[in-house]
Amino acid sequence: MVATTERDGTTWYECEMCGLLFDDRNDAEQHEANCDAEEPSYIQ
Repeated sequence: MVATTERDGTTWYECEMCGLLFDDRNDAEQHEANCDAEEPSYIQ
């Protein structure tokens, strides 16, 4: 399940498995469905 968080007046959607933030709920849900629960290999 994607968590919603608010930062600097903007709503972000967070993958609860790895913590990666997205500005679009659909992108976050798609990522979470394929997430391997490891830290991202790139800078957020």
